[in-house]
Amino acid sequence: MPPLRRALSTRTVPFFFALFPLLLLLLLALFALRALNRSPARRERSEMRTLVLNAGYEPLAVVSFKRALVLVMNQKATVVAIDPDHPVWGISESFERPSVILLTRYVRLPRGRTVPVSRRGVLRRDMHRCGYCGKTATTIDHVQPRSRGGADSWENLIACCLRCNNVKGDRTPAEMGWSLRLTPRVPHDASWVVRGVETAQPEWQDFLAPAA
Repeated sequence: MPPLRRALSTRTVPFFFALFPLLLLLLLALFALRALNRSPARRERSEMRTLVLNAGYEPLAVVSFKRALVLVMNQKATVVAIDPDHPVWGISESFERPSVILLTRYVRLPRGRTVPVSRRGVLRRDMHRCGYCGKTATTIDHVQPRSRGGADSWENLIACCLRCNNVKGDRTPAEMGWSLRLTPRVPHDASWVVRGVETAQPEWQDFLAPAA
């Protein structure tokens, strides 16, 4: 091996070991950055939403806080409630993040909007309480059994615990000698039509009408 090549090869090994700690630190920093991006706090900030109220204070929609800020800055809405724990950070200052905004002009909604019946909806309407015994409900039951002509409707479905569901079986409450603790009805208030209010934020509670 020529002397010059031998000298370069002997210098390469110490140089590599000198760079190894720096490369290791760089890799650790990259892994830490990826973990930060996937952290629950980061996901929570990315999922921040704002409740939009019609000019009559009826729940109208759920939008991202960025869309809410645009509506406020364009004077199409005013801030009713804020989320003090999650401000919006700009380049040189921070802004209060709107949690609830109120439109300055009334938006007319189409009439005849119906709420599709669902298992989750029935449980929510009945506040997860069994319509027969009042205990915690995890399923739903047809008041008039489906095998006997009972419909899949709001008026014929009720939240039910597993025990009452198994005991009742294919019979009616009258045949069991049971009485309903509530009258199943179609929910009508606007909060049922707005998607996203099922996971409402604390600041929304005062503006969401109780389930019918």
